[in-house]
Amino acid sequence: MFQDSPIYDRLVAERGDVPALVRSEAERVGRELELVMRPLRSPGAPPGVDRRPSAPGAGWQRQGMLPGPRPH
Repeated sequence: MFQDSPIYDRLVAERGDVPALVRSEAERVGRELELVMRPLRSPGAPPGVDRRPSAPGAGWQRQGMLPGPRPH
């Protein structure tokens, strides 16, 4: 990304390669989230077969909120 850049090279020498560290940490977190977000499966079930049947629209859904006071 910053090839042949003496300023970047000096920053990396002083502080470490922060973008590379952030990138590797983001990849690690992404792998963990992928494992956590997988649906529960019964042991021995092929991928894509859930342990419990899901109703249409079941699961996490994001819904917009209308402007104005929020209901309690």
